[in-house]
Amino acid sequence: MERYNRITDKIKREIVLLKAKPCAWSKCTFCDYIEDNSTCLEEMIQINDEVLNHVTGEYGVLEVIDSASIFELPQETLEKIKQIIINKHIHTLFFESHWIYRHRVQQMKDFFGIQVIVKTGVETFDDDFRNKVLNKNATFQSIEELKQYFDSPCLMVGIKGQTKEMIDRDMSILTNHFNHGTISIYRNNSTPIKRDDELIHWFMNKYSYLQVDSRYDFLCDPTDFGVGD
Repeated sequence: MERYNRITDKIKREIVLLKAKPCAWSKCTFCDYIEDNSTCLEEMIQINDEVLNHVTGEYGVLEVIDSASIFELPQETLEKIKQIIINKHIHTLFFESHWIYRHRVQQMKDFFGIQVIVKTGVETFDDDFRNKVLNKNATFQSIEELKQYFDSPCLMVGIKGQTKEMIDRDMSILTNHFNHGTISIYRNNSTPIKRDDELIHWFMNKYSYLQVDSRYDFLCDPTDFGVGD
């Protein structure tokens, strides 16, 4: 599995895929990323150290992802990231967190002590589909509430059961309320949640211009960041 890469378009940055403890939620119906979780502390620390040793600081921007939230990384790994930030002159850090950790996000930002862009898996702004179908347990009541804690929503497109109207609303909210976000085209995986190719074809015809919008990362495949499998 690839765990280090450079993103060379839009916001140039280095990205690392680290190994974390099991996701505290672990109940999203579409997610099999949690299979990369580990309960072996030594394994996590060893793998993460090897991956982080690739970071050069060439862009001054680092993105840290794992198969859960940043809060599931070992403390030793968090300390190593902080040291790399200092040693490699990193000025901006991206990390991701589930909604359930919203009240701890500021604490993590303070720990790193630099500009942080906090991503979260919203998947869709349709509350019923997000929580009743995808089982995200992301229960914010308004966009304003979400923005109190998170800077960058991650949205998924092309899931059976989504509608064009849902996606139109998602793209409208994203482009009118957020200066950064990630749009991911859904890929079938080991879960029962399936891809809707007809809906994706419609979306790509209507919203392909977002692929070149500098504000948003656009992933036609989950591995387009160059990490994962």
